[in-house]
Amino acid sequence: MRGMSIPAFPSDASATLTLAGPAGAIEAIVEAPEAPARPIVAIVCHPLPTEGGTMHNKVVTMAARSLRECGAATVRFNFRGVGHSEGEFDQGEGECDDLRAVAAWVRAQRPDAQLWLAGFSFGAYVSLRMADELQPKLLISIAPPAGRWDFDRIAPPSGYPWIVIQGEADEIVDPEAVYAWIAGLRQPPELVRMPDTSHFFHRRLIDLRGAIKNSVRPHLPPQTDADGAAPPA
Repeated sequence: MRGMSIPAFPSDASATLTLAGPAGAIEAIVEAPEAPARPIVAIVCHPLPTEGGTMHNKVVTMAARSLRECGAATVRFNFRGVGHSEGEFDQGEGECDDLRAVAAWVRAQRPDAQLWLAGFSFGAYVSLRMADELQPKLLISIAPPAGRWDFDRIAPPSGYPWIVIQGEADEIVDPEAVYAWIAGLRQPPELVRMPDTSHFFHRRLIDLRGAIKNSVRPHLPPQTDADGAAPPA
């Protein structure tokens, strides 16, 4: 997008930013770690825009909070046509381009940080589709909508940790479709099944927080010092 200045990545504070995207402006929120910082920037993708999904969705915000409590900085953003992001819903095609643009900005601004991807429902579908290209250091898929979107075109993640969190009482994404999809993969993810849990994790958000933190803990890089550098070994 021509004529738009490139915002700097906030160093130690949270900020709402406007990024350049392929369909126009992309509205994003960058939030600083809530624990001793680690060299991680986690991008968290939101659920289906046509069903009210935005970067303010409670599952998305809880996932981002959980990662900040592990020392990551987080980026949430609105897909095209949502909030102040320009453009129109594009059935997952343009949304992949949006994620590509946000990831390119993160990597340009924080080249020494690990890029992590996370997504909820439709956001899990988009981040899964882009994972083979973006090669994150870790991927989290929350209620990936197998059976609702075309998962045949997704290259299964490999070479980095991949965590799938699925509610067993999900009324929107069929848990059995998710389990069947995973069962057919050569390199299955770490699967976290959450009993008695609906699609939007009603009354189970704190449990989701615990599931995310417990799952990513073994994969956290060393903490950084106040200047953002890793401490000496």
